[in-house]
Amino acid sequence: METKNKMAETETSDPLLKLFYESFHLKNLYRQGWLKRGIPKEKCESVADHSFGVVLMSFMIAKEHFPELDISKLMKLALIHDLPEVFTGDKTPSDNVTPKQKELSESKAFRRLFSGFKDADEYQKLWKEYSKQSSAEARFVLQIDKLEMALQASIYEKTTKHDLQEFYDSVLSVITDPKLRKILHNITSERSSL
Repeated sequence: METKNKMAETETSDPLLKLFYESFHLKNLYRQGWLKRGIPKEKCESVADHSFGVVLMSFMIAKEHFPELDISKLMKLALIHDLPEVFTGDKTPSDNVTPKQKELSESKAFRRLFSGFKDADEYQKLWKEYSKQSSAEARFVLQIDKLEMALQASIYEKTTKHDLQEFYDSVLSVITDPKLRKILHNITSERSSL
């Protein structure tokens, strides 16, 4: 089910400007998993903050450790991976949304975001590649998405003294690449003692 986000509704005839107005609302959409665990709103990362982290980490880690990956495709996938949340909101496992429901809702939101673009099919194809995890680059970005979450959990543990072990546990099941697991190990070994 698609969530109606009044803030994301924008009236303009220019599809590019409409996309910018709508996607910039991600700066004010806080990551719900952190809020639900007691991270104060004033310290909570937004979806836009998270997306920036995923883009930066995807670029730097791929450049350093994965030269076989297509950097251009990585950047596109990392940039778009959370755009549908403009309309769907930031769903967490506790929202009891099935993977199929989430995929349908996000796909609909993605089509809505890119309606009016001459290359809408190309953008939709890119989104499907990420959501279906049908390329090495899509699988990499998903793992980086989780790695960013572990890094953010580490930051919150140091700055708010929350125990966020459950986030590390959930990341462990997704990160399968040995090089990325080493980075995750380095993040977890930096955790402050609670």
